[in-house]
Amino acid sequence: MAMNGFVRKFKPLEILTEEQIRAIHLATLDLLETTGVRMEHDGGLKLLEKHGCKVDWEQNRARMPAGLVEECLARVPSQFRLRARNPKNDLLMGGDRVYFQTFAGMQSIDLETWEPRPPTRKENYDAVLVQDACPNLHFLSTYTPWFGWEGLPPVMAIPESDASRLRYSTKAIETGSSYDSEVFAIMLAQAVGADVLGYMGGSPPLTWYENAVEACFRLVGAGFPLQVISGNTMGANGPASIAGSTVTNNAELMSGIVLAQLIRPGTPMMVMDFCFLRTCVAADLSLATLAPFCTMWCSTRSGVDMAFRPRRHPRVPAIRSRSITNAAMKRRWGRC
Repeated sequence: MAMNGFVRKFKPLEILTEEQIRAIHLATLDLLETTGVRMEHDGGLKLLEKHGCKVDWEQNRARMPAGLVEECLARVPSQFRLRARNPKNDLLMGGDRVYFQTFAGMQSIDLETWEPRPPTRKENYDAVLVQDACPNLHFLSTYTPWFGWEGLPPVMAIPESDASRLRYSTKAIETGSSYDSEVFAIMLAQAVGADVLGYMGGSPPLTWYENAVEACFRLVGAGFPLQVISGNTMGANGPASIAGSTVTNNAELMSGIVLAQLIRPGTPMMVMDFCFLRTCVAADLSLATLAPFCTMWCSTRSGVDMAFRPRRHPRVPAIRSRSITNAAMKRRWGRC
């Protein structure tokens, strides 16, 4: 059994030609082989070197042969099952299936004054129960419903959030990786017989810090699926052009896939990119008063998906997000 979600029945958007897809893919492979990625983790560098990567130990840089990258991409399952605490809430990730998930709000709102305030522990637990009861809400992300609550030390925000979602919901969950929090997430999920979708987050440009690589080793070593996340700010820590940022972003994502597949071949994986234009208005992206919103999980053939992998490879399930910002809330309800 598994949650049905939604199935895309229309033709995916095609914004790139096959020649453009091929050009971006080849540029990505060339970048990984000539420039490589910086990895501040001895174990990760040793593993890459063992499998044919050229490692510059003075710069902590690994250059990956194109053949190795292609081989590791081909190992990634195009679909996989994400186990929930209740098997009927398992998710079948990939293909044309679409699931909706929650995302976190930083604070709650005082309904008398409309001023932001930290939620209470009970409000967090109650919100998890509400989310669990929503039939078209399929997946609970990390820090859900909020980025912690009143009196909670930041170092405990992820472990406490994971525990609350596993305790008060039977749906599939995601976890973060901060302050070694994935250690506790793995133990919690194993205790209830569920999966936890953890992630390793890149640090543009082309860098993997020790905590991200260690999270990859821990989560993949425990047999859990892994989400690789990266994204730059165009013109700041990445190229100003769309094509340039697409290539560097792809290189970051692909290098994470290579590492995970070398640790445990066949590891189920998802990818997420979040490149931003440098001209984004900071106030409009603020989460200061943002109530939990939904993001869409899907494996559509959008422009980024098309650029990420040529058609000859099975596609890695990808995340697409839609959010409600403070400005949008003000436009819709006028008092936020």
